[in-house]
Formats: sequence, C-alpha cells, structure tokens
Amino acid sequence: MKIANLRWWVIFLIALATVINYIDRSALSVLWPDIVEDIFPDETALERKQIYANISIVFILSYAFGQAIFGKIFDWIGTRLGFVLSIGVWSLATAAHAFAQGMLSFSIFRAILGVAEAGNWPGAAKSNADWFPTKERALAQGIFNSGAAIGGIIAIPLIAYMTVFFSWQMVFVVIGLIGLLWLIPWVILVKAPPKYHPWITDEEREYILTGQKTSESTTDSDEDEYNPTTGQLLSHKQSWGVIIASAAIDPIWWLFVFWIPIYLNEVYGMDVKSIGIYGWVPYVGAMLGAWFGGLLAQNRIKAGWDTNKTRKLTITLGCLIMLPALLAMANPGAPTVAVLIMAVILFGFQTAIGNVQTLPSDLFGKKAVGTLAGISGMAAKLGALGLTALVPYLTANGNYTPAFVIGASLAVIAIIAVWVLIPKIEPVKKP
Repeated sequence: MKIANLRWWVIFLIALATVINYIDRSALSVLWPDIVEDIFPDETALERKQIYANISIVFILSYAFGQAIFGKIFDWIGTRLGFVLSIGVWSLATAAHAFAQGMLSFSIFRAILGVAEAGNWPGAAKSNADWFPTKERALAQGIFNSGAAIGGIIAIPLIAYMTVFFSWQMVFVVIGLIGLLWLIPWVILVKAPPKYHPWITDEEREYILTGQKTSESTTDSDEDEYNPTTGQLLSHKQSWGVIIASAAIDPIWWLFVFWIPIYLNEVYGMDVKSIGIYGWVPYVGAMLGAWFGGLLAQNRIKAGWDTNKTRKLTITLGCLIMLPALLAMANPGAPTVAVLIMAVILFGFQTAIGNVQTLPSDLFGKKAVGTLAGISGMAAKLGALGLTALVPYLTANGNYTPAFVIGASLAVIAIIAVWVLIPKIEPVKKP
C-alpha cells in the first residue's frame, strides 16, 4: 500500500496532537474561576492570582526541563516512540487533575503535564527535519504551529461549554482521554522515517531526501552532516542566537496563554461562560499568523531568496507587527477591542516563531536538531517562567501595562539575537 503525500499526513497528525496539547494546558486557566470558588474560597483576589501564578510557574519550569530531556529522547528513540511517550503521559496527567485538592496536588499534576507536553515541540522540529525538504519546512512548521492556535480557539469555548454539563473535575478526565485516542492513528501511520517507510511513494521519498540537501552541502549521506555533541553545539554563536531569540520571544506567547482568561476576569469582570465568548478570538490571529509565516517563507524561497534572507525577513516582520500592538494594550478600551489587539499580537508572534523554530534544522544535521530545539525550548520556557512570576506583582493594581511593555522589549531582543549572533543562516561547517 502506498499513500500519496505521506509527509503532509504526518504533519497533520502532529498538528492535531498540538491542538490536544493546548486544550489540555488551557483547561486550568479557563476553569480557574470555578476552581478557586471550590478549593480556595477564603483567599483574596491577589492571593488567588499568586496561587495560580505559582502553579503556572511549576508547569513552565517542568516544561522547560522537559524540552531539554525530550530533545535528547527524540534524538535517541526517534519521533514515533517519542510521541507515544510524550502524549501518553501528558494525557494521563491531564485526567489526574480531577483529583487535585489544593496547590500542592495541582502543582504535582502540572509538573508531570509540563514535562510530557514539552516533547511536542522538539518532536515536531525533528519530524520536520526528517519528513520535509528545506524549502517546505517553514510551511510545515506553520501548519504544526497553527495547531497551537486552533487548540486555543477550540479550548476556551469548548471547556466553557463543557462546564454546563460537567464539573470541572470531569472536564479534565474527558480531555485527557482524547489524547490517548490520538495514539491509535499515530502508531499505525508513522512506521518509519521516510527513507525506510513502506507506504511512501518512490517519488515522494526522492523529493524529500533530495530537497534536504542544500547548495552549501552537496554530500549524499547523513554521515556528512554536522551533528555536534551538546558541548560542541553550545560553542557556536549560531546556537546561542537560536537560544536567546527563543528565550526572548516565547514569553510573549505564554503571557497570553496563561493570562487571557485571568485578564478578562479581572479587568472586565467576566465569568467562565463570558470568557468562552471572548477568549478564543486572539487565537484566530495566531492561527492566521502561523499560516502566513509559513506561506511567506515558502513564497520567498520559491522566488529565489536564500534561507538566510527569508528567515530573517519573516522573523523581523513578525516582531515588528507585535511591537505597536503590545504597546496599544496599555489602554485597549472595550473588551472586543482588547481581544482584537491580542489577535494582532499573536498573529505577529506566530509569523515569527515558526521560522525561529526551523533554525535548528537550517543550521545543523538531523541528529542534532532535537538537541538544539530542546535546549532553545528550555531557555524559552525559563524566560516565560520569569515573566509569569512577575505578572502578579506587575498587575497587582489591575494595570497590565508593565507586562505588555516588557513583552515589546522582548520582541526587540529577539530581532537583535537573530541578526547579530547568526550572521548568515546556513549549515554550520564542521570545525
């Protein structure tokens, strides 16, 4: 049996896993107004916000180390088994939230969830490097990243709707089961890498493997790629360009993932059902940005631009879109205007991030991609941890402007890191 365009089926499954990933991680923030009334009824508004921030910090910290761990795991055991391990554990951890009784138990389940969910990103980066030629990687990454946006679009109204019929505990159980069901088509479809897959057509196999060779690297075997050890990887300034850019830009995304429902609840007095009406809108911008960033990069490469010019244009454009929108959040006015500005911010973020995440596969061989993707992902989550820890104090009086100003500054740092530390985006030569 042969399946035409098998690589697109693979990236579709990974995008679907990302949708599930975001439904699972978003559940806590959407359900939080109900959870605090049930478990933390006597705490003040500031104390509740600090409890939420502390639980979120545990998640991010676990997620950060999970990305480094799973980067190595995916390089060792491959994407097929790596995704089975990652999504299997995170689905069980999601369901376990139903048994949480306080901050400690929530933190334990969020820690397990964070470590396991982290595998999705280095796994996707490695799958992208395995299954796609260089010219299609930004589009494939954009499709994968759109899964995060679609997950956000679906998660908030879906979870809010489910609370009409289920307790918050049962909501966690139901969405946990969804991830376990995903494992069935993944195990069946992804039997081997494209070079050895029995269901891939000869034409597609040749297209993928030939397209992974670049003009700078004309060799014919994987052994000729530069696959440095972790120590060697960190000795290159290009690696630090990826790491610093990721650490700077990623907190902007997490600022909204964690705080959109809390922001709408605090600033506009919305309950869970009202949040379900408004809270999904910013993720529409994120979905469109993921597609736009991928298609723009693909269009420019087809027009004859090299990888260096294409990546830098798209990353810079995405950051420049975010800058004025982040500053405009200082005084957005009506809630409708606020969520539309957020949509512009997440559009810019997703335009940039897909191309940031392809940088490891642009710079190093396939056996090192997962490692660099994992390390840069860990740095990104540590940056997000720092901003998340500050938010309760920055917004103690209900004014979120300082947090948005910091976000704008981080976008500038991401641009500088890419342009200064990666003078030319091309395969790094063996020393």
